[in-house]
Amino acid sequence: MSRRGRFQRDPVDPLDTLSGVPGGGGALFGGSFDPVHVAHLIVAETAADALGCTVHFLPAREQPFKRMAHQATPEQRAEMLDLAVGDNPRLRVERVELGLPTPSYTVRTLRALGDREPGNRFTLLLGADAASDLAAWWEVEALPGLADIVVFARPGASVLRHPLIKRVIPVPMIDLSATKVRERVKQGLSIRYLVPDPVREYIGTHGLYR
Repeated sequence: MSRRGRFQRDPVDPLDTLSGVPGGGGALFGGSFDPVHVAHLIVAETAADALGCTVHFLPAREQPFKRMAHQATPEQRAEMLDLAVGDNPRLRVERVELGLPTPSYTVRTLRALGDREPGNRFTLLLGADAASDLAAWWEVEALPGLADIVVFARPGASVLRHPLIKRVIPVPMIDLSATKVRERVKQGLSIRYLVPDPVREYIGTHGLYR
């Protein structure tokens, strides 16, 4: 059977809890964050409430499924995350991928964290779209031994049913993306209230996305 054949295509109500999630290493929220914006922060805060744990933003050095290169450097994206979460003790920034080979495969990242923090069990936060690509992930068969997957889904989204997915949590619908933020900067439009003020100032100071 192919990898993709293991994933049932039946939609799952995002309001349903599929099972409990063990604690340990906290939750990992990976992505480009180019730049981080308020929708990212709302998802992370919602997940922290639902899971009762710290959420670690995990900026990718180079995402394997990205068709276009990141516009800000990995360290700039991590620095913007530091500014965004600095006043929230439940949100942190994890830089482990910045020191790993590219592209940033999740399995490789989880192994590096496991070597650093033996005995901790991690929870991986994925959006519904990312979860739909699970079958194509590098060494996806190794994931059960490394982490549990929690999917966050906005109203109306469907989530694939798979044994790796331990829980689905609902998050608010916010029509905002990093692409839209970058486009507004390029057009000379305001991004106030779309990103935290320190991030907006960082973007202006460093001349990003122009």
